Amino acid sequence: MTTTTVTDFTFQAEVIDSDLPVVVDIWATWCGPCKQVAPILDELSEEYAGRVKIVKVDADANPEVVTAAGVTSIPTLGFYRNGSRVDVLIGANPRPLIASKIEELLA
Repeated sequence: MTTTTVTDFTFQAEVIDSDLPVVVDIWATWCGPCKQVAPILDELSEEYAGRVKIVKVDADANPEVVTAAGVTSIPTLGFYRNGSRVDVLIGANPRPLIASKIEELLA
């Protein structure tokens, strides 16, 4: 399973209404740290397939999601359970930290 692209129009269905916990990666094409995080999230989406959904939101193309999430810096990873954001990571964080946040999301 790879990451899914989510937009302002699909955020409700893909994230808020999801039966699975969701990690939302808010990124942009010009963002260097975002490019560092992307392969980590691709690996984790494979590792946690069926247990956690990992989605990507292009910050430049989806201002409603960015505003609603209160994003001030990217990459921002939002961790959602039962339709609510329960945690957030900002910046290019290492794989072990992101994986531990996913484990907390599943706990």
